Amino acid sequence: MAEPLSIALSVAAGLSLAAAAGFRAFVPLLAAGLAIHFGWLEPARGFDWLGEPLVLAALGIATTIEIAAYYVPGVDHALDLIGAPVAVGAGIVAAAGVIVGLPDWLRWLTAIAGGGAVATAGHALNAVGRAKTGAASGGLGNPVYSTAELGGSVLFAALAIVLPILALAAVAAFIAWALRRRRQPT
Repeated sequence: MAEPLSIALSVAAGLSLAAAAGFRAFVPLLAAGLAIHFGWLEPARGFDWLGEPLVLAALGIATTIEIAAYYVPGVDHALDLIGAPVAVGAGIVAAAGVIVGLPDWLRWLTAIAGGGAVATAGHALNAVGRAKTGAASGGLGNPVYSTAELGGSVLFAALAIVLPILALAAVAAFIAWALRRRRQPT
């Protein structure tokens, strides 16, 4: 049985990777896959495939396409609408893939309830932010917004791997900040 600290760190890493999926769906999956491939993260039972070279190549291509698509006017808004299920699914898989030491049922419950919730929250907050940015700037601010989203995804994914507790604290702080901003009149 895994030690409580390693379980807590893996849960923090999983939830933080799921939050990163709210910004960009494939960035955290690629980050988790690379971390598993190079031995920086222990995969959950049955998730060794995430670190396989062929999977990493596919995730690299998907990540590149997703990043580029968010810089195309109109496509970025369409991706916000249709991308929610992809972001949530990616968040769940990323979380389930790195949470170790829990019984399978509890790992999946944590990945679905916790990972799915933070991926959904992040995606929803970003979609609202993109819509507001687009309306305020006539769409000219959207590339800047896309760059910030990408940066957030990369930052949360990297922190999830290197400093998972700090990553989870940063996720909580971001969500609290975004919710406060959302309640303020524009």
